[in-house]
Amino acid sequence: MLRIAVVGSGPSGVYTAQSLVTQSAVPGLRVDVLDRLPCPYGLVRYGVAPDHEKIKSLQNNLRTVLEDERINFLGHVEIGPGGVSPERLLRLYHAVVYCVGASADRRLGIPGEDLPGSCSATDFVSWYSAHPDAGANGFSLEWLTARSAVVIGAGNVAVDVARILSRGADELRPTDVPHAALGALAASRVREVHMVARRGPSQAKFTTKELRELGSLPGAEAGVDAAELALDPACSDPSALPSAVRRNVEVLRGWATADREPRGVERTLRLRFFLRPVEILERDGRVGGVRFEHTAPDGAGGVRGTGTYEEIEAQLVLRAVGYLGVPLAGLPFDPATGTVPHAAGRVLRDGVPSPGEYVAGWIKRGPTGVIGTNRPCAKETVTSLLEDTEALSRRPVEGEPVDAMRESGLRPVQWRGWLDIERAEAELGRSLGRGPVKIADWDGLLTAALGTREG
Repeated sequence: MLRIAVVGSGPSGVYTAQSLVTQSAVPGLRVDVLDRLPCPYGLVRYGVAPDHEKIKSLQNNLRTVLEDERINFLGHVEIGPGGVSPERLLRLYHAVVYCVGASADRRLGIPGEDLPGSCSATDFVSWYSAHPDAGANGFSLEWLTARSAVVIGAGNVAVDVARILSRGADELRPTDVPHAALGALAASRVREVHMVARRGPSQAKFTTKELRELGSLPGAEAGVDAAELALDPACSDPSALPSAVRRNVEVLRGWATADREPRGVERTLRLRFFLRPVEILERDGRVGGVRFEHTAPDGAGGVRGTGTYEEIEAQLVLRAVGYLGVPLAGLPFDPATGTVPHAAGRVLRDGVPSPGEYVAGWIKRGPTGVIGTNRPCAKETVTSLLEDTEALSRRPVEGEPVDAMRESGLRPVQWRGWLDIERAEAELGRSLGRGPVKIADWDGLLTAALGTREG
């Protein structure tokens, strides 16, 4: 029998578990999928916006994998200090695959970034997605005081947070957004949202579907400065662009048309290009605006500063400039790439493959690609692991992992406990006259799953 641990229950972890049970011919194979949180699905649960029901429905596919009798979900299991060390895991399992993602966000590195009202999109997404680390009221103060918001970035995360900022609370009521966040949204005074990129439209990373949604929000109107589009040489004739980029440019050109029919709206959403943030400005002890330098194409795919500046008034700033991997105690880590060094998924220690240790997902390749990109990434790692099966099976392992975890003071949440959380969230929604509503705090989740509060 081969006993394997997969650390992380997001798409990369679940696809790794699926590849293991479908590609392996090892009799009696057992895969334990471990997660720090008591809930599975990773960024599908805690990163996909609540109004994106189609993408969130991917949870049903992940559920099917985790319900396989050869796969066991073990939530509320910390890996590292205070939990199970990587060294201990290797004594409990023949192999361990780390699929821990990239949990931090990149910073802008400019003055004023730490002012009250300046936040990471990662934290903002965690708040409206009910991540238990976020805290139920993490953004209430900013919501209640801000009238203008700046979102810095030009990827799908930036589009998501700009859309949530521009939506009315009634539009999110049918979703599973936590009740405290819904209340803060209802009280929001935000009327202007500026989504700002340092490069041009043809270099933006958002997808056309998400972009188009910004132009069809009830009560909000999206627009683009035609002069900024004209700065991008590719926008004058987008026919030679790749199809996905061409569609983006065509949408943006439509929003910049001068004779568009004006409509009565509560909020405006402006997409700005060729602006590089240089300072977040302070007003009365908190964010009061952002100072940008105008940029221009440098002819080599990048931009150069022009020496001219512009200030945009704002009381809320959200940076959405990318995720960043963080080191896991006990594993090697390359801070330059935010990844664990590897060869085809095999963890490298001092340049040599470490027996029994593997990586997949963002901690392997960096925070790139879409959800589906995790499938081939997981398959490559599993192929390497299965090639090592003969050597791995000779490694001695200790007794039952769940018993060992409990003896160490951990209280794993198994699949039945997760189903209890789902039932509790459905009941919470019924009590509020809504559909299922996410439980947003650790105590609530663990009470539902284990019948007791943590500690």
